[in-house]
Parts: sequence; structure tokens; C-alpha cells
Amino acid sequence: MVTDEATRPADALFHIERHGIDHVEDPERWATPAGLFGMWAGAIVNFEILVYGAVLMSFGLDFAQAVMLIVVGNTTYALVGLASLQGPDAGTSTFAINRAPFGPNGNRLLALFNWLTQVGFETEGIALVVLAAIALASKAGFHAGTPLKVVFILLAAAIQLVLPLLGHATIQKTLRVLTVPFVALFVVLAVLTVHKARVDAYAHGASWQTAMAGLAFVIIVSGLGWTENGNDYSRYIPRGASRPAIVGWVLAGTALPSVLLMLLGAAVATYVPDAGGNPVTDLPHAFPGWFLVPFLVVSVLQLFSINSLDLYSSGLTLQALGLRVARWQAVLVDTVVACGLTAYAIFDSSFNTLLTDFVDSVIVWIGPWTAIFLVDWWLRRFRYVPEELQRTGRGLYWRTGGVHVPALVAQVLGSVAAVMAIATPFYLGPISSATGGADFSVFAGMGVAAASYALLAGRSVRREADVQDEMLALPGAAGSGRRAQ
Repeated sequence: MVTDEATRPADALFHIERHGIDHVEDPERWATPAGLFGMWAGAIVNFEILVYGAVLMSFGLDFAQAVMLIVVGNTTYALVGLASLQGPDAGTSTFAINRAPFGPNGNRLLALFNWLTQVGFETEGIALVVLAAIALASKAGFHAGTPLKVVFILLAAAIQLVLPLLGHATIQKTLRVLTVPFVALFVVLAVLTVHKARVDAYAHGASWQTAMAGLAFVIIVSGLGWTENGNDYSRYIPRGASRPAIVGWVLAGTALPSVLLMLLGAAVATYVPDAGGNPVTDLPHAFPGWFLVPFLVVSVLQLFSINSLDLYSSGLTLQALGLRVARWQAVLVDTVVACGLTAYAIFDSSFNTLLTDFVDSVIVWIGPWTAIFLVDWWLRRFRYVPEELQRTGRGLYWRTGGVHVPALVAQVLGSVAAVMAIATPFYLGPISSATGGADFSVFAGMGVAAASYALLAGRSVRREADVQDEMLALPGAAGSGRRAQ
């Protein structure tokens, strides 16, 4: 007798997705490039993005500077579009594809960095949920002492678990549906607050060096900070789908709402100066009291939605790291870790300090990695052998002991360049120091990593591309979905 489980698609709506980093075969490729728009918009139309605009103003910028940095920084969402083009060809997640440039074992180090990054963003989102719950309790007349805060943390983590546990199809459908009420909330908020903005505040503005630090912040919390997630959500799109359509729909669903929300957050911060310090308690000073409860309730839903993308991707990354668990089990592990870190964020740390310090650490690795990942894809003529990406033993991408040494060297060189050019409250790199405190970490890290990888690995990767073409030309090889052991 055939069971429902046997006949149900692996990525069925409102059922636990059975695919992890294994290859998604052609008959299961149900997604479309246009579907990425609704999913990304449902995540980006979010209270968290509003907070980023408010935090940006804490750099001491004037409003005109903030506008320029927000617009320029959000163009990096084009990188998310570019980093969503490999999934349809490879049929797997980002850090399974990353075995091509780094090797199966070299990939584990980068997967670890990504896992820590995803858990960090998850912690940030759950912490904001808990702060919103505390604010709602206060509005209802309850003092949120330690026991109630613990309850809020555990409850938030449990609710956050649901969408990532169900998986890709459920996340995409849910976020598309939630886009409409999310947009409506921010339209009301804009009507209530924009007329109060003091765009002439901080008339003298900040130095160009400080502006560069602000630009680095915007870049990492916008496009660059999502590049490692792109292919996790495009791998169900059929091979042969329009690449310009994928990039265009991703860019439309991310950059446009992100720019508008960051601008709104920056505008609010011109007359609520502490909005970036504790955003949940201070941002509400911007609007009438009657709007507080609906704002916080919808904001909590928004935070759960954006966090779902991080938690889903971190589960896939744990599998790529080598943890021998199913995808849903990896999600459980990540939830427990994020729950513990959220307790630290709520009880022992300033939100603003936690956020900026975390962003500074992410810059060091993610810029160089993105550059190497995309340059490698270009060198191998935008193709992979899907079966070989599934190998964790010897195969086309094995190289020396499972490590592609030129990629790790380029990663180290790019990360060192980023550190040398970074400007943080606790460390000033020599390049930043020589330029009066300007932060060039993103540009230095990506530029050095891209150039180093092209120089060190260009010839060998092009030879691999020739071998790839030969393997893909074999009968049944291209996208056959055979899973290598």
C-alpha cells in the first residue's frame, strides 16, 4: 500500500520539507523567479529594517547623508540576486555549492562562519521579539521581571521554530501572504510620523570618514549580509530559468522596501534620537499611543518572518558543516543555541552595541567569501556538476585533502585586508587610521579576495571547467540528480 508520505512532494506546503542539502531533482523544481519577489518582500518589509535606519542616524549623520548611504548601500542587494543564480543549476544550497571553490573539507570552515552569522542574526531578531513582548506586557500593566522575560524568550524561540521546521514551500507561501498587512502597517506609520521629521537636524553632518563607517554598516545589514542565503531559496527553480528575471525579482523584492523602510527609520530618528538604542521602547515615542499595540503585534510577526530565513539557512549550513542530522533536526539545534544567546542579549547587553559589534565581525569574512564564490562561478563558466557537489569524498572538487588551498589563501588575504581597513569603536585598522578613521573594510576585503582568487586559482579552475563540460556532456549526467556517495 502506498502511503501519503511516499507520494507527497518533498517540499509540500505545510508539511515538513524532506530535502536538505541533497540534490533537488528536475520533477521537484516547482518554484519560479517571480515567486522570489513575494518571499523576499515578505521578509524585508520588516520592523528590523526600520531599526537599521534609526541605528544609522546614531553615527551622527545628517539626513541628507543618511539618504545617500541608504540608497547606495542597498544596491548591494544585486549581489543577492547574483548569489541566487547557482541554485537552479546546482539544485542544492549555498554551502553545498561552496564545495566547488573551497573543496569539501575547506568548505567546512566557511560553513562554520556562516552558521555563526546566521545564528547571530537569529538572536538579534528573537531579542527584538522579546523586547516587543516586554513592551506589550508593560502596556497591559505587567512588570516584566526575570521570570516573565525567561518565559518570553522560550515562547519566542518555540514560535520561531515553526516556519523553518516546515521548510521552503511554507516559508515562501507565508511570507507572500504577510506582505500585504506588513506594507499596510508601514504606510500608516509613515502617515503618522513623516511630518514630524526634522530633516534639518544635525545640520553639520558627519565627516566623510564617519560616513564610510555608516556605509559599511548599511552594506552588511542589507545586500551583502544576505548573499549566503540566496541559493537556499532558488534551488527549487528549474534549470534554464531566466537569469535576468531571477536577479530582477530578487532586487525588486529586497532593495526597494529596504530603502523605503531605512529612510523611514532614519526620519523617525531625527526627532526620537534614542530610537536606535532600544528601538522597541524608544521608537513608539514617534507615534500616538493608540498605535502602539497594533504596531508591536505586527512587528512581532514581521520579526518572526525575517528570522525564518536565517533559521532555515542555518539548518542547511549545519548539514554542510558535516553534522549528520536531517534538516529539521538541525533547525532544532539552531533554535536552542539562538535561545541561549537571546537570553544573554536581553539580560547582559545593550542592543545597539550588540548589533554594531556583530556587524563589524561579519564584515571581515562575508565580503571576501562572496567575492570568491562569484569569481569561482565565473571562472567555471557559470556551471557545476550537481553530482560532484554532493561528494564529501574524492571527486572533481576534492583537490588536496578535500581543500582548495588557493581559495583559503584568498579568503585569508581578503579577511586581513578587511581588518586592516576596518574602523570600529574597539579597533582601528592601519589603513583606516591612515585615512582618519574611514572604513574601507567591505571594499578592501572583496577586492583583495577577488583578485587573489583569480590570480591563484584562475588557470586550475578553468581546467576544471573543461572537465565539467565533458562530464555534463555524458548521457544523463546534466542534472540527472544522481546522488554521489
